[in-house]
Amino acid sequence: MRMLVALAASVLTVTVVHADATHLSPPTRVVLQTDGPTIVGYLYKPEGTGPWPALVWNHGSEKDPGKGPQFPTVASYFVPAGYVVFAPERRGHGESEGDYIVTRMKFTARNQGRDAADRLVVHLLGSEQLHDQLAGLAYVQQLPFVDRERIFVAGCSFGGIQALLGAESRAGYRAAVSISPGGLMWDRSDHLRARMLDAVRRMEIPVLLIQPAHDASLGPSRVLGAEAARLGKPVTTRVYPETGPDEEQEHCFGGAQGMHVWADDAKAFFQANMPR
Repeated sequence: MRMLVALAASVLTVTVVHADATHLSPPTRVVLQTDGPTIVGYLYKPEGTGPWPALVWNHGSEKDPGKGPQFPTVASYFVPAGYVVFAPERRGHGESEGDYIVTRMKFTARNQGRDAADRLVVHLLGSEQLHDQLAGLAYVQQLPFVDRERIFVAGCSFGGIQALLGAESRAGYRAAVSISPGGLMWDRSDHLRARMLDAVRRMEIPVLLIQPAHDASLGPSRVLGAEAARLGKPVTTRVYPETGPDEEQEHCFGGAQGMHVWADDAKAFFQANMPR
Protein backbone atom coordinates (compact mmCIF):
# COMPACT_ATOMS: atom_id res chain seq x y z
CA MET A 1 0.00 0.00 0.00
CA ARG A 2 2.95 2.31 0.53
CA MET A 3 3.62 2.22 -3.23
CA LEU A 4 0.09 3.39 -3.94
CA VAL A 5 0.64 6.46 -1.80
CA ALA A 6 3.96 7.19 -3.44
CA LEU A 7 2.34 7.11 -6.86
CA ALA A 8 -0.84 8.67 -5.77
CA ALA A 9 -1.75 12.15 -6.77
CA SER A 10 -0.83 15.38 -8.44
CA VAL A 11 -3.19 18.33 -8.20
CA LEU A 12 -4.78 19.39 -11.48
CA THR A 13 -7.11 22.16 -10.32
CA VAL A 14 -8.20 23.79 -7.09
CA THR A 15 -11.48 25.72 -6.98
CA VAL A 16 -13.24 27.42 -4.08
CA VAL A 17 -16.92 26.45 -3.99
CA HIS A 18 -19.90 27.61 -1.97
CA ALA A 19 -20.15 26.21 1.55
CA ASP A 20 -23.42 24.60 2.60
CA ALA A 21 -22.77 25.16 6.30
CA THR A 22 -22.93 28.90 6.91
CA HIS A 23 -20.36 28.95 9.72
CA LEU A 24 -17.71 27.24 7.60
CA SER A 25 -15.40 28.82 5.09
CA PRO A 26 -16.17 27.57 1.57
CA PRO A 27 -14.54 24.23 0.76
CA THR A 28 -11.92 23.92 -1.91
CA ARG A 29 -12.78 21.57 -4.78
CA VAL A 30 -9.60 19.63 -5.55
CA VAL A 31 -9.01 17.58 -8.71
CA LEU A 32 -6.36 14.90 -8.31
CA GLN A 33 -4.63 13.14 -11.18
CA THR A 34 -3.78 9.67 -9.92
CA ASP A 35 -2.24 6.73 -11.74
CA GLY A 36 -5.87 5.69 -12.28
CA PRO A 37 -8.85 7.94 -12.98
CA THR A 38 -9.09 11.61 -12.07
CA ILE A 39 -10.51 12.01 -8.56
CA VAL A 40 -12.42 14.99 -7.16
CA GLY A 41 -12.42 15.86 -3.47
CA TYR A 42 -13.50 18.65 -1.13
CA LEU A 43 -11.13 20.29 1.32
CA TYR A 44 -12.23 22.17 4.45
CA LYS A 45 -9.77 23.87 6.79
CA PRO A 46 -9.73 26.07 9.87
CA GLU A 47 -8.66 29.69 9.75
CA GLY A 48 -4.94 30.18 10.25
CA THR A 49 -1.76 28.48 9.12
CA GLY A 50 -1.64 25.31 11.22
CA PRO A 51 -0.14 22.80 11.19
CA TRP A 52 -3.45 21.10 11.90
CA PRO A 53 -4.50 17.50 12.41
CA ALA A 54 -6.50 16.17 9.48
CA LEU A 55 -9.39 13.81 8.83
CA VAL A 56 -9.85 11.89 5.60
CA TRP A 57 -13.60 11.19 5.37
CA ASN A 58 -14.85 8.23 3.31
CA HIS A 59 -18.40 8.35 1.92
CA GLY A 60 -20.60 5.29 1.45
CA SER A 61 -22.10 3.79 -1.69
CA GLU A 62 -24.24 6.80 -2.64
CA LYS A 63 -23.68 7.96 -6.22
CA ASP A 64 -23.15 11.66 -5.59
CA PRO A 65 -22.03 12.25 -2.01
CA GLY A 66 -20.78 15.76 -2.70
CA LYS A 67 -24.25 17.06 -3.58
CA GLY A 68 -25.90 16.48 -0.20
CA PRO A 69 -25.24 17.58 3.38
CA GLN A 70 -22.76 14.80 4.21
CA PHE A 71 -19.42 16.54 3.61
CA PRO A 72 -20.28 19.95 5.09
CA THR A 73 -21.87 18.26 8.10
CA VAL A 74 -18.72 16.25 8.83
CA ALA A 75 -16.71 19.44 8.42
CA SER A 76 -19.05 21.37 10.72
CA TYR A 77 -18.08 19.07 13.60
CA PHE A 78 -14.35 18.75 12.93
CA VAL A 79 -13.17 22.04 11.43
CA PRO A 80 -14.21 24.12 14.48
CA ALA A 81 -12.25 21.60 16.57
CA GLY A 82 -9.14 22.47 14.57
CA TYR A 83 -9.11 19.70 11.93
CA VAL A 84 -8.53 19.88 8.21
CA VAL A 85 -11.15 17.68 6.54
CA PHE A 86 -10.67 16.15 3.11
CA ALA A 87 -13.51 14.18 1.50
CA PRO A 88 -12.45 12.44 -1.73
CA GLU A 89 -15.09 11.06 -4.07
CA ARG A 90 -13.87 7.62 -5.08
CA ARG A 91 -14.01 6.58 -8.73
CA GLY A 92 -17.48 6.47 -10.24
CA HIS A 93 -18.91 8.70 -7.51
CA GLY A 94 -19.85 12.34 -7.97
CA GLU A 95 -17.53 14.11 -10.35
CA SER A 96 -14.75 11.52 -10.21
CA GLU A 97 -14.02 9.48 -13.31
CA GLY A 98 -14.53 5.75 -13.57
CA ASP A 99 -17.26 3.15 -13.23
CA TYR A 100 -19.71 3.36 -10.35
CA ILE A 101 -19.27 0.39 -8.00
CA VAL A 102 -23.02 -0.11 -7.46
CA THR A 103 -23.67 -0.25 -11.22
CA ARG A 104 -20.99 -2.92 -11.55
CA MET A 105 -22.44 -4.82 -8.59
CA LYS A 106 -25.95 -4.83 -10.07
CA PHE A 107 -24.72 -5.88 -13.51
CA THR A 108 -22.78 -8.77 -12.04
CA ALA A 109 -25.71 -9.83 -9.86
CA ARG A 110 -28.00 -9.97 -12.91
CA ASN A 111 -25.56 -11.97 -14.99
CA GLN A 112 -23.66 -14.11 -12.49
CA GLY A 113 -25.66 -14.06 -9.26
CA ARG A 114 -25.48 -12.35 -5.88
CA ASP A 115 -22.46 -14.27 -4.59
CA ALA A 116 -20.37 -13.20 -7.60
CA ALA A 117 -21.54 -9.60 -7.16
CA ASP A 118 -20.56 -9.60 -3.49
CA ARG A 119 -17.16 -11.07 -4.35
CA LEU A 120 -16.64 -8.31 -6.92
CA VAL A 121 -17.62 -5.55 -4.49
CA VAL A 122 -15.23 -6.80 -1.83
CA HIS A 123 -12.45 -6.97 -4.42
CA LEU A 124 -13.13 -3.44 -5.68
CA LEU A 125 -13.33 -1.98 -2.18
CA GLY A 126 -9.93 -3.43 -1.36
CA SER A 127 -8.26 -2.52 -4.64
CA GLU A 128 -9.27 0.44 -6.80
CA GLN A 129 -11.54 2.07 -4.21
CA LEU A 130 -8.81 1.84 -1.57
CA HIS A 131 -6.39 3.22 -4.14
CA ASP A 132 -8.56 6.33 -4.46
CA GLN A 133 -8.80 6.76 -0.70
CA LEU A 134 -5.01 6.54 -0.38
CA ALA A 135 -4.57 9.03 -3.22
CA GLY A 136 -6.61 11.40 -1.07
CA LEU A 137 -4.39 10.63 1.91
CA ALA A 138 -1.27 11.30 -0.15
CA TYR A 139 -2.69 14.69 -1.12
CA VAL A 140 -3.39 15.57 2.51
CA GLN A 141 0.07 14.45 3.60
CA GLN A 142 1.76 17.02 1.37
CA LEU A 143 -0.34 19.99 2.47
CA PRO A 144 1.89 22.51 4.31
CA PHE A 145 -0.78 23.28 6.92
CA VAL A 146 -1.31 19.61 7.89
CA ASP A 147 0.67 17.78 10.57
CA ARG A 148 1.56 14.47 8.92
CA GLU A 149 1.78 12.79 12.32
CA ARG A 150 -1.85 13.60 13.10
CA ILE A 151 -3.89 12.32 10.16
CA PHE A 152 -6.99 10.26 10.93
CA VAL A 153 -9.55 8.39 8.86
CA ALA A 154 -13.28 7.78 9.24
CA GLY A 155 -16.29 6.80 7.18
CA CYS A 156 -19.63 5.02 7.19
CA SER A 157 -21.01 1.92 5.42
CA PHE A 158 -18.74 1.37 2.39
CA GLY A 159 -16.80 4.27 3.89
CA GLY A 160 -16.59 2.38 7.18
CA ILE A 161 -15.04 -0.50 5.26
CA GLN A 162 -12.63 2.00 3.71
CA ALA A 163 -11.70 3.25 7.18
CA LEU A 164 -10.80 -0.30 8.23
CA LEU A 165 -8.84 -0.91 5.03
CA GLY A 166 -7.07 2.41 5.51
CA ALA A 167 -6.17 1.35 9.05
CA GLU A 168 -4.82 -1.93 7.68
CA SER A 169 -2.77 -0.20 4.96
CA ARG A 170 -0.14 1.35 7.25
CA ALA A 171 -0.09 4.27 4.82
CA GLY A 172 0.16 6.98 7.47
CA TYR A 173 -3.06 7.19 9.48
CA ARG A 174 -2.80 7.71 13.23
CA ALA A 175 -6.19 6.17 14.16
CA ALA A 176 -9.50 5.28 12.54
CA VAL A 177 -13.23 5.52 13.25
CA SER A 178 -15.32 3.00 11.34
CA ILE A 179 -19.10 3.48 11.35
CA SER A 180 -21.50 0.69 10.32
CA PRO A 181 -18.77 -1.03 8.25
CA GLY A 182 -20.48 -3.31 5.76
CA GLY A 183 -23.61 -3.56 7.87
CA LEU A 184 -25.87 -3.89 4.84
CA MET A 185 -23.87 -6.82 3.38
CA TRP A 186 -22.55 -8.49 6.50
CA ASP A 187 -25.08 -11.26 7.07
CA ARG A 188 -25.16 -12.46 3.46
CA SER A 189 -21.52 -12.12 2.38
CA ASP A 190 -18.86 -14.61 3.42
CA HIS A 191 -16.44 -12.66 1.23
CA LEU A 192 -16.94 -9.43 3.18
CA ARG A 193 -16.68 -11.09 6.57
CA ALA A 194 -13.44 -12.83 5.60
CA ARG A 195 -11.90 -9.64 4.20
CA MET A 196 -12.80 -7.58 7.26
CA LEU A 197 -11.36 -10.23 9.57
CA ASP A 198 -8.14 -10.15 7.54
CA ALA A 199 -8.03 -6.37 7.93
CA VAL A 200 -8.40 -6.62 11.71
CA ARG A 201 -5.63 -9.20 11.89
CA ARG A 202 -3.22 -6.93 10.00
CA MET A 203 -4.01 -3.50 11.46
CA GLU A 204 -1.78 -1.93 14.08
CA ILE A 205 -3.30 1.50 14.68
CA PRO A 206 -6.16 2.21 17.13
CA VAL A 207 -9.66 1.75 15.70
CA LEU A 208 -13.05 2.73 17.09
CA LEU A 209 -15.82 0.68 15.45
CA ILE A 210 -19.29 2.05 16.19
CA GLN A 211 -22.82 1.08 15.20
CA PRO A 212 -26.34 2.29 15.97
CA ALA A 213 -28.65 0.00 17.91
CA HIS A 214 -30.72 -0.97 14.86
CA ASP A 215 -28.04 -1.21 12.19
CA ALA A 216 -28.80 -3.70 9.42
CA SER A 217 -26.47 -6.13 11.20
CA LEU A 218 -24.48 -5.84 14.43
CA GLY A 219 -22.18 -8.60 13.22
CA PRO A 220 -19.29 -6.23 12.49
CA SER A 221 -19.06 -5.14 16.14
CA ARG A 222 -19.49 -8.64 17.53
CA VAL A 223 -17.28 -10.59 15.14
CA LEU A 224 -14.53 -8.05 14.49
CA GLY A 225 -14.48 -6.98 18.12
CA ALA A 226 -14.06 -10.58 19.28
CA GLU A 227 -11.25 -11.25 16.81
CA ALA A 228 -9.47 -8.06 17.80
CA ALA A 229 -9.75 -8.98 21.48
CA ARG A 230 -8.41 -12.48 20.77
CA LEU A 231 -5.37 -11.04 19.01
CA GLY A 232 -4.82 -8.09 21.34
CA LYS A 233 -5.45 -5.57 18.57
CA PRO A 234 -6.23 -1.94 19.56
CA VAL A 235 -9.87 -2.07 18.42
CA THR A 236 -12.71 -0.67 20.52
CA THR A 237 -16.29 -1.47 19.56
CA ARG A 238 -19.46 0.26 20.70
CA VAL A 239 -23.12 -0.27 19.88
CA TYR A 240 -25.07 2.85 20.83
CA PRO A 241 -28.21 2.61 22.97
CA GLU A 242 -31.77 2.82 21.67
CA THR A 243 -32.25 6.54 22.14
CA GLY A 244 -33.29 9.38 19.86
CA PRO A 245 -35.31 9.33 16.63
CA ASP A 246 -35.79 5.95 14.99
CA GLU A 247 -33.85 6.91 11.85
CA GLU A 248 -30.82 7.84 13.97
CA GLN A 249 -30.79 4.30 15.38
CA GLU A 250 -30.50 2.80 11.89
CA HIS A 251 -27.63 2.25 9.45
CA CYS A 252 -25.02 5.03 9.62
CA PHE A 253 -27.12 6.77 12.30
CA GLY A 254 -29.38 8.00 9.49
CA GLY A 255 -26.58 9.85 7.69
CA ALA A 256 -25.77 13.52 8.17
CA GLN A 257 -28.68 14.14 10.54
CA GLY A 258 -27.30 11.60 13.02
CA MET A 259 -23.66 12.63 13.00
CA HIS A 260 -24.23 14.55 16.24
CA VAL A 261 -24.66 11.17 17.97
CA TRP A 262 -21.07 10.05 17.40
CA ALA A 263 -19.05 13.17 16.50
CA ASP A 264 -17.90 14.01 20.04
CA ASP A 265 -16.89 10.39 20.67
CA ALA A 266 -14.86 10.36 17.46
CA LYS A 267 -13.10 13.61 18.37
CA ALA A 268 -12.34 12.30 21.86
CA PHE A 269 -10.95 9.08 20.36
CA PHE A 270 -8.71 10.99 17.97
CA GLN A 271 -7.57 13.29 20.76
CA ALA A 272 -6.67 10.31 22.94
CA ASN A 273 -4.52 8.98 20.10
CA MET A 274 -2.62 12.14 19.25
CA PRO A 275 1.17 11.78 19.40
CA ARG A 276 2.56 12.73 22.77
